[in-house]
Amino acid sequence: MTKANSDAVDALRYPIGRFVVPEKISAADRATYLEEIAAAPAAMRAAVKGLSEAQLDKPYRAGGWTIRQVVHHVADSHLNAYVRMKLALTEDEPAITPYKEDRWAELPDSRDVPVETSLRLLESVQERWLSIMRSMTDAQWQRAYMHPEMGRYPLDRQAALYAWHGKHHVAHVKSAT
Repeated sequence: MTKANSDAVDALRYPIGRFVVPEKISAADRATYLEEIAAAPAAMRAAVKGLSEAQLDKPYRAGGWTIRQVVHHVADSHLNAYVRMKLALTEDEPAITPYKEDRWAELPDSRDVPVETSLRLLESVQERWLSIMRSMTDAQWQRAYMHPEMGRYPLDRQAALYAWHGKHHVAHVKSAT
């Protein structure tokens, strides 16, 4: 694959760019992340509004997931992040178990279930997750879980990642429609 082809594939795969871990995260940064996380369900709902079943079952890029799988993935991923945060707030640096996103996307609930199911799930998870995040102290934001591949993962970095994650996948949906 040529550099130009590789760059084109990367642009389709990461339409808003790859996630960059912030060097420092301030209280103002966290407030921005929470706004972006809070906006994700409505942005995803707007991105899929009016799409036909055929459009939902179309990949957002060659070799990529369908729009339906993307919507279900976002709900799955944000649900996992919510649980990981609760673990980190109630245990001392718990070891978390990653999940095989690509395999989850192949299960019947990701291939066949209406996207409305995951849109409602995402809205519900976000409501509960944001309730926790909006009440956290600076010290709580520094709590962490242990990721087997990424090491110690502080909760403020998780918020940065999921602010990016929602926008990243909404951009996938928009790029395919």
